[in-house]
Amino acid sequence: MATTQLVIFKLENEEFGVDIMQVKEIIKPLQIVKVPNTPDFIEGIINLRGKVHPIISLRKRFKLAVTAFDDNTKIIIVNVNDTDVGFIVDEVNEIVRIDNQEIEQVPELVTGINRKYINGVGKINDRMIILLDLDQVLSLSEQEEIKSINNE
Repeated sequence: MATTQLVIFKLENEEFGVDIMQVKEIIKPLQIVKVPNTPDFIEGIINLRGKVHPIISLRKRFKLAVTAFDDNTKIIIVNVNDTDVGFIVDEVNEIVRIDNQEIEQVPELVTGINRKYINGVGKINDRMIILLDLDQVLSLSEQEEIKSINNE
């Protein structure tokens, strides 16, 4: 039976999952340097072991209330269309394996977080995990803007 390994994280009270194959590392927040003239959900850049990474607030991207960082806040460094990007999340809960049979398509009625960002819904016991399509979280023009930030 085919399975998918997911990194499960929280934003507000919702649990989200991303394919572990896209995750490079999970870190505590570092000093974020603001970059002028970027969309508001781009928090800035960090220097992680000599490499610059753009940092995106998923709360802002998904139009959720912004909160201060706390001890649980993490940055998930992921690869989005050949670019390393950091996503700020409220907390990282766990890494799980889920049978692909336990993943369902997004119901047509879902209109909250932009549907195009969602790959499906994973069912783990009595929990529902929203599976994000990281390649869709940023539009092509936003991805190009992030690549230009990396190259400056």
